[in-house]
Amino acid sequence: MASPDARLVHDLAPTGVLRASLNLGNPVLAQGTPEEPSGITVDLAREVAARLGVPVRFLCFDAARKSYAAMAEGHADLCFLAVDPDREKEVAFTPPYVHIEGVYAVPVDSGFGTAGDVDREGVRVGVKKGSAYDLHLTRALRHATVVRGEEGVDVFHAEDLDVAAGIRRPLTAHVARHPGLRLLEPAFMTIRQAVGTTRERRPETIRRLGELVTGLVASGFVATSLARSHQDPALAAPVPV
Repeated sequence: MASPDARLVHDLAPTGVLRASLNLGNPVLAQGTPEEPSGITVDLAREVAARLGVPVRFLCFDAARKSYAAMAEGHADLCFLAVDPDREKEVAFTPPYVHIEGVYAVPVDSGFGTAGDVDREGVRVGVKKGSAYDLHLTRALRHATVVRGEEGVDVFHAEDLDVAAGIRRPLTAHVARHPGLRLLEPAFMTIRQAVGTTRERRPETIRRLGELVTGLVASGFVATSLARSHQDPALAAPVPV
C-alpha cells in the first residue's frame, strides 16, 4: 500500500480510526487480553493503520462468528478470519497471510485409522460453533453429524462424542494433557487465514489491501510476527505467484 490518498483513508477508516475485529479464541492468531491484545493479527492491524496514517482500535471477541458479525454489521473496518464461501457473501478477503491445519482428535481405542474414516453414519464430531472448520465440515461431511458448542473439545467431552475437531496446535496441546486421546492424520483441511473488509468498499481499496498483505508475507513480516508471539513462523502463507 503506497502513501494513502484521502479516498482510500476515508473508505477503509471512515470514522478516522481503523476498527479491527479480533478473535482471541484462536491462540495462533491473537493472544493476550481485550485490553492488551497481541499476535499476528494485532501486528497486521497496526501496520495497516500506520500505512493509512490513522490510529487503530481493537474490538476483541472469543469466537470467529462474533468477530465476523462485528464486520458484517458495520462495527469494524477489518477482520481476520478464515476464507470461507459462506463468509465471502459479506466479506471481501485478501490473499491469505497464514495457513493453519484443521485436525481431529479421537479416543486412543477408537477404530478410526485416518481422518478419512470419520465420515460414517452414527459418528458425532464436536466443533466450535461458527468456526472455519464448523462451516467446512457442515458442507463436507455427508454421513457424520456435526455437534456444535462454545468449544469443540468441551462439547466433545461433555456429550461423550466420537471425534473432536480443532486447530492443530491447540488440539495437539489438549491431546498432550489427555493421554486417552490421539490425533488423527492427515489434517482434514487447510484453513486459509486472511484479512477481510466489507464488500461495499471500493474495488481499489480491496485491491490495495490485498497488495499490502501479500507484500507483508513476502517481506517476512508475517513470519517474524508469528515467531515473536511464539507461533511457528512456517505457518506464514506461501507468497502468491
